[in-house]
Amino acid sequence: MLIRSKDQGFIHRHPSEITPRAAYEGRRDMLKLLATGVAGAAMASWAGREALAQAAAPGKLAALKGEKSAVAGAQTMEKLTEYKDATSYNNFYEFGTDKGDPVKNAGTLKTRPWTVEVEGLVKKPGKYAIEDLIKLSAQEERIYRLRCVEGWSMVIPWVGYSLAELIKRVEPQGNAKYVEFVTLADPKTMPFVGSRVLDWPYAEGLRMDEAMHPLTLLTFGMYGEVLPNQNGAPVRIVVPWKYGFKSAKSIVKIRFVEKEPGTAWNKAAAQEYGFYSNVNPNVDHPRWSQATERRIGDGSGLFAKRHKTVMFNGYEAQVGQLYAGMDLKKFY
Repeated sequence: MLIRSKDQGFIHRHPSEITPRAAYEGRRDMLKLLATGVAGAAMASWAGREALAQAAAPGKLAALKGEKSAVAGAQTMEKLTEYKDATSYNNFYEFGTDKGDPVKNAGTLKTRPWTVEVEGLVKKPGKYAIEDLIKLSAQEERIYRLRCVEGWSMVIPWVGYSLAELIKRVEPQGNAKYVEFVTLADPKTMPFVGSRVLDWPYAEGLRMDEAMHPLTLLTFGMYGEVLPNQNGAPVRIVVPWKYGFKSAKSIVKIRFVEKEPGTAWNKAAAQEYGFYSNVNPNVDHPRWSQATERRIGDGSGLFAKRHKTVMFNGYEAQVGQLYAGMDLKKFY
């Protein structure tokens, strides 16, 4: 049974802050260029500068820098969600079902030492210490849209590298068709593990070609720093064209399997949470529309701005070919 928070995901605790003077003056300069008709090339440059300025590290946790990614679709120029919102408005049911529970309760999570076990249908199974996993490939910053099935969204600068880098190292066997991700389930450090909300441990999965897509990110940080506990420290998955619950957090196992793995929310409510869970505005959740979304930070309550939801969360050009010929209403 789906347990919904008391705020139902539609009340934002933190209104947007006033636009910083530097950003305002930058926009004013751009308006001047537009008025003179010479803004063409300057527009992309200005947008890039503003996006980079937004991504300044907040100074809360250890730094984890990433180089700008050259992967197609990895650098949206949309306004970033405030760090304080992205770290205090979370779904992480191991720490509670309300949006504010993870930031209050996740301090008990111990992220060192930490290992991730790679097992199943691979030629090179093994255990990776988190320090070794971080060093396995160059870290990149990816600015992705995040869309929740509850009808809200964010824009977050993540730090990590394509999951494909790890997959290539472990050499999947020919009959490995899916990748399963398993989250830590420790009732001593995760106070809601053992509740009847979900089948623990939390598990998610991707088809092999989805996992190998360069946009699928093995993620160790956000906003230029290591992941906060409430956001899935020390390692999580981010799949930007899917609903957020597909992005497993605090991963302890990556398992390569032949058959489609059972996933946490699909087990809990199969009629509401399909295995694919691609962002598709044409397939409503049984209890609410997916046609629009509320971007966290764009007002609250009656004044919350609604955005039109777009197919694959805006990544159709990059990933649409993965689902060619599939009935995306049947395979939701």
